[in-house]
Amino acid sequence: MRPSKRDELVRKVLPVFYRDGFHATGMDALVSETGISKTTMFKHFRTKDDLILAVLRHRDEIFRNWLFRRLDESGLPARERLLVLFDALKEWFSEPDFRGCMFIKASAEFQDPEHPAFVQSAEHKRLLLTALTRLCKEAQVRDPCQLARQLLILKEGAIVAAHMGFDPDPAGAARTAAECLIAAETAT
Repeated sequence: MRPSKRDELVRKVLPVFYRDGFHATGMDALVSETGISKTTMFKHFRTKDDLILAVLRHRDEIFRNWLFRRLDESGLPARERLLVLFDALKEWFSEPDFRGCMFIKASAEFQDPEHPAFVQSAEHKRLLLTALTRLCKEAQVRDPCQLARQLLILKEGAIVAAHMGFDPDPAGAARTAAECLIAAETAT
């Protein structure tokens, strides 16, 4: 099925916002980078904020699909899939266009908790937490909710460390910490 013009616009704009940020990227820059006219953009999106929200929703779908497909494709038991999370992050961090987490960036740029970009960013993290909690339950750990929260915090910290470049292997360090947390939650 051929993507709609709206979908094409979102797909083309996403890497520009990811690379340059939301506030720093004006409509003229988007036109220049994507080859899509302002008229077309405003035909599909009433405001720049509407476009940003669509980009965040698209990125959420792409990221979660990629991450959980990667975990599922490992074919490992649930406890080991919890660690595959950090192997997947290591792969992502090594991509040449890695620029950190779009949702962390959006929540920093749109700090009002009522702003739709902030709300969407928080929703992305909530959805990740829900999926990790399910996986922790499948792994039959003592406190799946707590372990899922801890793993999400490790994941987020690894992303920030990778983006800022102050650790040579943030995914590996987070994985090692996760191994300790998982072992503590499964010890009898």
